[in-house]
Amino acid sequence: MNTPNAEPRIAVYLDYENLAIGARDNLGKPFDFAPVADALAERGRVIARRAYADWSYFDEDRRMLTRHQVELVDIPQKMGGSRKNAADIKMAIDAIELALERAYISTFVICTGDSDLSPLVQKLRELDRTVIGVGVRNSTSNLLPPACDEFMFYDNLVSSSDDTEDSSDASTGATLVLSTLAGLESNSDSVRASTLKRAVLRKDPTFSEADLGHRTFGSLLKAMAADDLVALEGGSDPQVSLGGSAAVNADELLVRVVTEAKQVQLTGLKDAMRRADPEFSERRLGYRNFGSFVRAAEARGLVRLTGKADARVVQPPTRRGK
Repeated sequence: MNTPNAEPRIAVYLDYENLAIGARDNLGKPFDFAPVADALAERGRVIARRAYADWSYFDEDRRMLTRHQVELVDIPQKMGGSRKNAADIKMAIDAIELALERAYISTFVICTGDSDLSPLVQKLRELDRTVIGVGVRNSTSNLLPPACDEFMFYDNLVSSSDDTEDSSDASTGATLVLSTLAGLESNSDSVRASTLKRAVLRKDPTFSEADLGHRTFGSLLKAMAADDLVALEGGSDPQVSLGGSAAVNADELLVRVVTEAKQVQLTGLKDAMRRADPEFSERRLGYRNFGSFVRAAEARGLVRLTGKADARVVQPPTRRGK
């Protein structure tokens, strides 16, 4: 049974045909489970992963899902017909069965944009389970997100195509810690060092602070605090939060570049910021991708984002009349 301080145990169910077609038609790229896995690793321990489809139509996706330990449930199509509802029914039955048999699973993640699965979401909530939805924005029914406790759009999780990561182990390790911390902070009022370390290991079981030149995880956090990447408060298991001045400097850089140019294509904005400051990296600030950094700045009123897809433009915020 769950205890108040226990980490959430999570079961993930994927309506794979809906996700694959949504990603292909709306984002122009194949569905990738990795960003979803990373987001869920910040929320708890994933116990079960199941994906439902006629896998003869998604043969190339099998290897990607298998790498993430996703169980593939095959729902063959009838000759000359469709059995889409068969996948929905099988997924709903399996999810309810697991909820009734495994009381320790506290969170169910339903990955689909199909409102036909709203009754499943409602039934799981009636069983006192937290339900998180995941779907591609433009292929998700407006009825589904309000039915969930939380809904994550896959578009916001997937990395932008123009993102580049630092190749050094130290930079990659620090980026992993920071991005994990940012995810934890968005779901909790406070984050302890021990909680952060467990979440990092869920994302990458091979992570070791020794590879980054530190004997302990606490030593790594102290070094990152000295670089103003994080702030520490407390004793042996300190509270960890994202650093202040590094984020402020990044915001000031963004505002300066956009203001001087009047408007900048989103696809070229990161290059423009790096020309102004070669050290800029949104990942070191805890953002999964550059798009997330810009959307967060827009939410704070620092910039304004207009247009769609590759035609999106970043401008200074609209001035209100005096």
